[in-house]
Amino acid sequence: MIDFDLKTYQPTDTLYLWWLGKPAQPQLIGTLSTVRGLRGVSLRYAPTWLNTGFALSEDMPLVDSEFLPTETETAAGAVDDARPDRWGERVIRFLEKPPRLSVLDFLFYAGDERFGALGVSPTGETYRPRRFGPLPQLADVAALEQLVRRVLIGESMDPLQQRLMAPGGAMGGARPKALITIDGHPWIVKFSEPGESINMPLVEHATMTLAAKAGIRVAETRPIALPSGHALAVKRFDRGDGRRVHAVSAKVALKAAGEGMGYPELAQILRRRGVADGGLRLQHMRELFCRMVFNILMDNTDDHEKNHVLLMDDRGQYALSPAFDVLPSGQALGYQQMRVGTAQADATLINALSEHQHFGLKSSAAVALVATVAAVVSGWRAHFASMGVATADISALATQIDRPFLRAQRDQWPQKA
Repeated sequence: MIDFDLKTYQPTDTLYLWWLGKPAQPQLIGTLSTVRGLRGVSLRYAPTWLNTGFALSEDMPLVDSEFLPTETETAAGAVDDARPDRWGERVIRFLEKPPRLSVLDFLFYAGDERFGALGVSPTGETYRPRRFGPLPQLADVAALEQLVRRVLIGESMDPLQQRLMAPGGAMGGARPKALITIDGHPWIVKFSEPGESINMPLVEHATMTLAAKAGIRVAETRPIALPSGHALAVKRFDRGDGRRVHAVSAKVALKAAGEGMGYPELAQILRRRGVADGGLRLQHMRELFCRMVFNILMDNTDDHEKNHVLLMDDRGQYALSPAFDVLPSGQALGYQQMRVGTAQADATLINALSEHQHFGLKSSAAVALVATVAAVVSGWRAHFASMGVATADISALATQIDRPFLRAQRDQWPQKA
């Protein structure tokens, strides 16, 4: 792999997409091109990829054609998930100061540490990514927090400091973050938002570990104490054993399948394309149901389609990734971001149960899962306290999580079961 000298990069209307499943053996996927009418990016597969590769998403089958974006300021199909998240874009704008800010440029500036197994290079002969040097270590987190603050207030930093701020490692979200390594594995470190009155990194750790008690697979988290408050380290699940894992957001997967943005629709993608080995497909469909119920009861109304990810194996089969970005939203909206059931996005357990069959569940099994999740959520206060969340923060969160709308569902439903 040859690093690209950023000083020689000039805005262009053509870049190249690479496959990095085995990072030491990059494979050319195809050509990325600016689509001016949609202010987006298209993809055309390279002949070698047509012969030996696979469809990156269902809306980009292995045919010799130019795949266009379907919405303005996006990239075609699974390529859209290779873009930086909102925080990454902010870092790029501030530190890199690109001469042009098109979707194609953001794809390049996201760099080699972007989410998933796709890479972007200015050349199709050799993979030459935008790299940011060795990732910081756990001991650097306090210093990283100070650099994040500089980005937030627009304060300049020297080139050595800039190299610590890789922008491309997360899936969705605007929360300030950075990339580090812990024991040789990459992690994402998330920091508090300016002006937050609640220690949200610690709250997220408590919520994720509570979800694990409900039988939900979650990304491993580790709170990191700072001079003031905490940061939260989240272990990356798109890396492991020297490989990178192809990942598509629920947004890309559902759009590619021509489906609406809903939990039942995502469950049906798992039914159709999920990993079949050892009953994993049905297991993940049922787990998705539990995640939906948990999000409802914990008032996580930021459960949008970018916060759900499918991991693709070498056979093109999907597996539901570990849960991430799971925490109370503190908005008391009464509806989710994704469709829940026949009453659309209404945040009720009745609505969650209305299409239980889409998750491979009989009515009795679905009711039992709701009761299990509700019982776990009922102990949220004690669990949060055991994770070190301050009493004042628990009291503030209780105004949403324990409000009558949710508490009545949580307390009464197991009795109805």
